[in-house]
Amino acid sequence: MRTLRFGYSPCPNDTFAFHALTHGLVDTPLRIEPVLADIEELNVRARSGELELTKLSYGAFPAVGDRYRLLRSGAALGHGCGPLVVAREPMSLEEAVAGPLAIPGRDTTAFLLLRLAAGEPVEPVELRYDRILAAVENGDVRAGLVIHESRFTYEEHGLVRVVDLGAWWEGETGLPVPLDGLFARADLDDETALAAEAAIRASVEHAFAHPAASAEYVRAHAQELSDEVCAAHIALYVNEFSVELTDDGLGAIDALLAAAAR
Repeated sequence: MRTLRFGYSPCPNDTFAFHALTHGLVDTPLRIEPVLADIEELNVRARSGELELTKLSYGAFPAVGDRYRLLRSGAALGHGCGPLVVAREPMSLEEAVAGPLAIPGRDTTAFLLLRLAAGEPVEPVELRYDRILAAVENGDVRAGLVIHESRFTYEEHGLVRVVDLGAWWEGETGLPVPLDGLFARADLDDETALAAEAAIRASVEHAFAHPAASAEYVRAHAQELSDEVCAAHIALYVNEFSVELTDDGLGAIDALLAAAAR
């Protein structure tokens, strides 16, 4: 039985979706060794091809396209799920990018969407995604680009939304927002890659069929998040595209990568 290292984030959507695979609850000829890390850390680690399977921002894919290939299951992609720019007071997006602006990583899809919408920020400040709200609240930066559960909790920090970049993308293209996907290292043989894709699909399907089964695993990695935020996070980011990328999903990814290339 072949062992594959599988990198995914400790966020509720990933721990929910991949709980069954990690805990041996799906039938697969593979043995999975989970590697939990922030998405930007996974993006960076992909440059060296360290992990056989990994979650990867679509914004990071152009730099590692020779090392990894996209799988059709496990994606975070959909409607109404894009990153937000937030600030302490109302301002325009142009004002937000004209000063220090915290970002969750240069390889994230969030940063790509920001640059597509507003151009290159004057002073991007890289912070781990879960430190951005505090940096904005404390005045360390003018605004912040937030992802994951921060889109549900920014108001608790007294912050306001400047722009929803997912809504901007959907308005410009009419396509769902492609955030990140599951990738297999290019040197895996086709049989192994297909087995991994099938196992990931089975894990997501198991999560939908048995939503309570992963509750303890999700909670163990959710830090200080409330059950309500965890549930909202999962509902937003785990959907039909997580089971199988449709033509709409693949078209959205292609459109994003084409825009990035321009």
